[in-house]
Amino acid sequence: MEDRVKRIEKALDHFLPERKGSLSETVTDAMRYSLLNGGKRVRAVLTLAFCELCGGDEDMAMPFACAVEMVHAYSLIHDDLPCMDNDDMRRGKPSNHKFYGENYALLAGDGLLTKAFETALSSEAFRNVGMERAAYAAAVLARCAGEHGMVGGQCIDLATENRTVSLDELCEKDTGKTANLIMAACMMGCIAAGANETQINAAKEYALHIGLAFQIRDDILDVTGDAKELGKNIGVDAQNARCTYVSILGVEKAQALVDEHTEKALHALDAFDADSTFLHEFAEKLATRSK
Repeated sequence: MEDRVKRIEKALDHFLPERKGSLSETVTDAMRYSLLNGGKRVRAVLTLAFCELCGGDEDMAMPFACAVEMVHAYSLIHDDLPCMDNDDMRRGKPSNHKFYGENYALLAGDGLLTKAFETALSSEAFRNVGMERAAYAAAVLARCAGEHGMVGGQCIDLATENRTVSLDELCEKDTGKTANLIMAACMMGCIAAGANETQINAAKEYALHIGLAFQIRDDILDVTGDAKELGKNIGVDAQNARCTYVSILGVEKAQALVDEHTEKALHALDAFDADSTFLHEFAEKLATRSK
C-alpha cells in the first residue's frame, strides 16, 4: 500500500509540475498545495487495484488514478470555501483559501478539474490503453463528478441545509457527494484493463458501498475522532446543525450500517476470478479507520 501511494505521489508531481517564472505560477502553486498535501489516496489506489484485478498493470491506469485525485482535490478546495462548508483546516494545514485567498482557491479548483481531463486524455493514457478506453474512462469520470454525481450530491446538501433529512435523503446525498467519485475510480481501473461490463458494474457496486461506509465512518469520526490525528476540526457537523448518520442513528447504529455496507462491497468482489484479497482488506480497514 505504501509503495503504491509513493508511486501515485510521484505521478501526480509529474502530471502537475511547478511553473516557476510563469505569470500563472501562483495558481499552479495553489493547485499543487492541495493536490500534493498528503491524503490517503483512496481513490487512486482503488483505480490501480481494480486495473490489476482485471489483468492490467499500473502504467495503464496511472493517468486515470491521477485524474480522479485531481477531481477530489478540486472538490475539497471548493468545499472548504466560506460559501460552502467554511472550513479553515485541511489535512493539518490551512485550507487553500486561507493560504492563498479565496480568488486563487477558486481558480486552483477550476484548474485541477480541467487538469484532470487533460491527464485522463493525455498522450500517456492514449499510448497505454488506446483512445477508446481513455475516452470511456474520461466520460465515466465526467458523469460521476458532474450534476449527476458529486456536484449533484453537493446540491442536495445545500437544498437540505438547516432542515431535518431522512436516512434515504442522506444516503442519496452521500451517494452523489462521496460514493460517485469512488465509483469513477474503481470503474476507470477496470476500463483501463479492458474489463467486461459485468466486472465494471461489480466495481461500481463495490465502490458504492465502500463510499457510503467511508462517509458514515467520517460522520462517526466527527464525533469520536481526534482533531490532530484527522488533520481537521471535529464537531463541525454539530456546530453547523447538519443532519448526519450519527445524529439520526447514534454512533452504535451508524457503525452497524458501516458494517452492512462493507459486507455488500465484499460480496460484489465475487464477480472477479482473480485474487481480490487486497480489496477485501481495503474495505475492512476503511470500516474501522480512525483518520
